[in-house]
Amino acid sequence: MNSQGIYTQANALVRQYQTSDPLFIAEAAGIIVRDVPELKGLLGMYSYKWKKRMILMNPNINDTLYRMVLGHEIGHDQLHRALAGGEGLREFELFDMNDMVEYEANAFNAHLLIDEDEMDALFRDGYDLAAAAKMLKVNINLLLIKIQEMNKLGMNLKLPYSPDARFFRHTSE
Repeated sequence: MNSQGIYTQANALVRQYQTSDPLFIAEAAGIIVRDVPELKGLLGMYSYKWKKRMILMNPNINDTLYRMVLGHEIGHDQLHRALAGGEGLREFELFDMNDMVEYEANAFNAHLLIDEDEMDALFRDGYDLAAAAKMLKVNINLLLIKIQEMNKLGMNLKLPYSPDARFFRHTSE
């Protein structure tokens, strides 16, 4: 799917449910979300089997990471449901920029969790990337993806560096 389609689909969910809270959206959309402490090697996983949409989450991570992983998995639900049969879409590295399926879920997640007006206001007020990411309750790499995607949509935002493609591999929070 192209950048405009991903942007439109993510924003349609925010408008439909009048929130960007991924847990509320998942539950309202009929996606079963289960915390599975035994997922020690995974942050999250999306599955679609027998017409049941399910996200399994590792509850042993901090709230910010949990929210980002959940938003990413909702991206898989919205964009890649047909690919999620069988064993589901297992997440080992959420910021894998070399895998189009993962990148699309990341872009969806960036649009879902980060309001561009709020982002712009923070930058206008002088916040740097790290401070803006903290205020937006996302990792800096997700904010970089949002900027990258907004530039694809015609905005002219300064992208000081590219997102770290291996970010989540090193995340233990």
